[in-house]
Amino acid sequence: TKAPPVTLPIYAASIPVFTQMLGGLQTVLRKAEAHATDKKIDPNALLQARLFPDMFPLLRQVQVACDFAKSVSARLAGVEVPKMEDTEQTFADLQARIAAVLAFLGSLDAEQFAEAAQREIVTQAGTPKEKRFTGQSYLFNYGLPHFFFHTTTAYAILRHSGVEVGKKDYIGTY
Repeated sequence: TKAPPVTLPIYAASIPVFTQMLGGLQTVLRKAEAHATDKKIDPNALLQARLFPDMFPLLRQVQVACDFAKSVSARLAGVEVPKMEDTEQTFADLQARIAAVLAFLGSLDAEQFAEAAQREIVTQAGTPKEKRFTGQSYLFNYGLPHFFFHTTTAYAILRHSGVEVGKKDYIGTY
């Protein structure tokens, strides 16, 4: 007989990871703001920096990373995704957004994720882009890869722009 599929502890694989990496993003942004001040660079030059013209700038990369952390976590926990306006214009605004997402993540507890691995997650329901996942597939095949893409791209934009950040800054505290 075939062994039943193993389900992974979804809470442990999501909330601590999002929290750690958003902490790293806070550190990288603090260093970027200090870099702009020290080098007398208009902060907007960094906030609007991008790796290539068809890619999002730093500011949007941070917004989207936050969006993935909160929306993936909310859907897995079976709660409403917090709404956030995309009005950030400064490093302080981005830090406030990250802090709000971290506070939301901190409000979730492991029990809310008890059925998350098997929970059906539907993204963009009723549209031609609708996708259906199990919670486990949603986290590991969709949510985490997108989140890491945007946090990594934010880091790469700043590193490319001369901000002295390294892997330890990106990884955050664990």
